[in-house]
Amino acid sequence: MAGTAVDTDVIVVGAGPAGLMLAGELRLGGARVIVLERLAAPTGQSRGLGFTARAMEVFDQRGLLPRFGQGETLAVSPMGHFGGVQFDYTALEDGHFGARGIPQNETEAVLEEWARELGADLRRGQEVVGLAEGFLDGDHVEVTVAGPAGTGRLRAAYLVGCDGGQSSIRRAAGFDFPGLPASRAMFLADVVGCGLEPRFLGERLPGGMVMAAPLKEGVDRIIVCPHGTPARDRDDDVTFAEVAAAWQHITGEDISGGSAEWVSSFSDATRQVGTYRRGRVLLAGDAAHIHLPAGGQGLSTGVQDAANLGWKLAATVRGTAPAGLLDTYHGERHPVGQRLMMNTRAQGTVFLGGEQSDPLRALFAELIEHDAVKRHLAGIVSHLDIRYDVHAPDTDRADAHPLLGRRLAKRPLTGADGESDTLRLLHPARGVLLDLADDARVRAVAARWAGRVDVVTAAAKPVEGATDVLAGLDAVLVRPDGHVVWTGTGSAQGLEGALGRWFGEGRAA
Repeated sequence: MAGTAVDTDVIVVGAGPAGLMLAGELRLGGARVIVLERLAAPTGQSRGLGFTARAMEVFDQRGLLPRFGQGETLAVSPMGHFGGVQFDYTALEDGHFGARGIPQNETEAVLEEWARELGADLRRGQEVVGLAEGFLDGDHVEVTVAGPAGTGRLRAAYLVGCDGGQSSIRRAAGFDFPGLPASRAMFLADVVGCGLEPRFLGERLPGGMVMAAPLKEGVDRIIVCPHGTPARDRDDDVTFAEVAAAWQHITGEDISGGSAEWVSSFSDATRQVGTYRRGRVLLAGDAAHIHLPAGGQGLSTGVQDAANLGWKLAATVRGTAPAGLLDTYHGERHPVGQRLMMNTRAQGTVFLGGEQSDPLRALFAELIEHDAVKRHLAGIVSHLDIRYDVHAPDTDRADAHPLLGRRLAKRPLTGADGESDTLRLLHPARGVLLDLADDARVRAVAARWAGRVDVVTAAAKPVEGATDVLAGLDAVLVRPDGHVVWTGTGSAQGLEGALGRWFGEGRAA
């Protein structure tokens, strides 16, 4: 980076799933990164218990799934729900409700180990307490950091706030955060010695809704959503006695003789920043969007924010990004956040609305009997339905291949180097030109982007019961985040433009 001397290319604030995923993505892209985390040590709290089907694919794209201790294929749940109305997510091809039973602290540990191995500089016990002016139009961003050794300053080309729903970076950089305030308080806890009967999908009772699921021997995860409980300040401490009282009020069961490993409160507040970028400051994960945690989508959306942003920001600081590439982060992820707000609010209305929501719930139960509705709702909650507008300017969208802008599903491949699959090709976080027809023309065009785009000649292998998503295609160009940006059928027409549009100017021929 020309101009002001910097300490690193990118400062990431927050070592949750979004921040750690972003740190790894930046390192794969060749950017230097410092991660600042206010807490001196991980909390160890389980919190989120899994991730969606699309987030699972994102981890698979980087070869991370085996690190979760269950091999490349994690245990997934085919049955899921929308607003508590259960249905089979496999109505959508490649669909499922996601990987279940993986505590968030384990996900964070996997991502931290990966990011550190790649060379990310993670500094715990370091809190950002100031942001210097000039980040909107200057050539760097500067933060003041307080830690055990005192206060100092760090400079970087860019700053990314991944510091959660109460983001200090969002406030310091002046992002607007419109939406709906919290209307009710709810509780989350891992309780010990209570011997609860499972309520996996929740039970709606006159006093509210409760969920319960076993985590391990003697420990149950509970969610308690009492009706009429006013919203509370997130900074207020929550006690197990409060949670036990709310549980007894709704269920009539006394769990006060047990204890809790940890307790927390949450709400139905729904907010999203108007823009994901202000100058040299960007936001990802809960710092950019908060919502009712329906379907466990928050962690997964933050991970996908990071996968979308990481390669673009790394290319920007390396100087290889085409004009406007970084702005596509907001252009692509803000609409995804809007749909997240919509679907979680809808689920909250259906599930937590009390008796007045019963007709709506009954209607949903009828609609979900239709396969088209199942596929639509499964696509929303699994995040497998995401499609970005990756078309060239002035392109007729109506004639676009249906795969364009969508993620490339996992499919087996065979080539000169043996067996592989479409997601394994993305492990290095570079673009991939998949040459399915052994076509020297497309390989010659892509040669100018060597080092940024890997060219792989292979044939797709059929999978019994699965659609051949590559049928009829001779080549596809895939971004590092797994989304298809060009498809070829019999020629290399448009390939050079797509390479330039997403990977910058190629080397001189």
